[in-house]
Amino acid sequence: MKKIILTFMIILLVSMIMITGCAKEEKAAVGPVEIEFWTTETQSDRMSTIQVLVDSFQIMYPEITIKLIPVDENDMPTQINAAAAAGTLPAIIECAAENAVAFGSEGFLDSAAATALINEIGADKFYAGTLKLNSSGSGEYYGIPYHGWVQGLWYRADWFEEAGLNPPSTWKDIEKAAKYFYKPDENKYGILVGTKDEAYAEQCFTQFAMSNNASLFDKNGKLIFNSPEMKETIEFYSKIAKYNPPGPQTWRARDYYLQGKMAMFFYSTYIMDDLALQEVAAGSLTSENFKDLAGSDFNPELVEHTRLASIITNKSPAGFGVVVSLAMPNQGDPAKTAAAKKFLRYLYTPNAYITWLHMAPGGMNPVLKEIAVNERFQNDPKGIFKHYGKEKMAEIIQGLDKIETFSIVEGNRIAAASKIYSQQIIPQMLYKITQEGMNVDSAMKWAEGEMNKLAE
Repeated sequence: MKKIILTFMIILLVSMIMITGCAKEEKAAVGPVEIEFWTTETQSDRMSTIQVLVDSFQIMYPEITIKLIPVDENDMPTQINAAAAAGTLPAIIECAAENAVAFGSEGFLDSAAATALINEIGADKFYAGTLKLNSSGSGEYYGIPYHGWVQGLWYRADWFEEAGLNPPSTWKDIEKAAKYFYKPDENKYGILVGTKDEAYAEQCFTQFAMSNNASLFDKNGKLIFNSPEMKETIEFYSKIAKYNPPGPQTWRARDYYLQGKMAMFFYSTYIMDDLALQEVAAGSLTSENFKDLAGSDFNPELVEHTRLASIITNKSPAGFGVVVSLAMPNQGDPAKTAAAKKFLRYLYTPNAYITWLHMAPGGMNPVLKEIAVNERFQNDPKGIFKHYGKEKMAEIIQGLDKIETFSIVEGNRIAAASKIYSQQIIPQMLYKITQEGMNVDSAMKWAEGEMNKLAE
């Protein structure tokens, strides 16, 4: 660990030399000041890496002391509310964009400072969807997007090309390909979407819903689930689910793809190392998880033959994933706010930024377009990205441009949407339709009733 930290220090010290000009421009003395930085990266190895970034920054700005504090993501709302009541809010927090919007709408965040920093970096440099998820709805931003993961349809580009099929980026092309490749007699399947009553099903479904302009709530928090757009989405989803492997399916059925028995499957960018590295893929190459899979050897060419359709379109283009943001709670102290902005600006300098992203290659993707094609970003510690190359990496991360969620509508965090997600109402509805044979109208009526209970 000491050698790793020393390496990081050398890299970051070089980066500090490169941004000395920036330091000179900001010579206005902040004065001795101490601020707190709450991070949800609570694992010890990640905390060590972030501490190196903090230490490197403090060498450049010795007048600023940053206290790094780990806070579990699930505890962040409680901790922020308690700190606000006690008048001890941290100067910086790192959290999911949904939480940043919630804290901002409650008046805890300095949206003017966040907006100023985004404009300083250049709003046009960010993937647009990541900014949208942090928007206040009135021209400002509650948080500054920092990294995220992307979901989409990973597919066998070589199979599609050989069959003369278009990439699966529209409803029409997805259905056509799912049907074409569905050959259960040969133990081959067209697609994998979630049909078990758990989170994976909702993640798959949400991207289809957003691509059809279907929502759970309007901006005022009124439930609008029972709409023609939502019904059309549910009907389409239940139709393509017929091209799944048999039985209620979840993410585990990715094994079919890794063993060459499936044409396309929904997954996040966390699958990237499974496709590229034999030791990571091993768990999906056995016969232990599915009785109709005999197991197979690792296919080193699979990553080359795989592409990602990260944006799906029907009525509108839609991406799906999770964005983690940085935000500045109100301090009531200009010196602390200035110190927080300095540190956040530093975290977006290429070397510091890439050091952070490399804590979880594939799971932490850049929200700045220029970093997606940066040579150093491509050279991750595990050697994953070299199997994809610049063009494919940019294509994968492009999904952040159109990222959508049920829980944020025009700058408003809809708390009931999060409750609906936690109670898995949509996955239960999909299970009733695809596995129990309930008709769509009855299933929607059931789901709407359950949603109304939570909304009330």
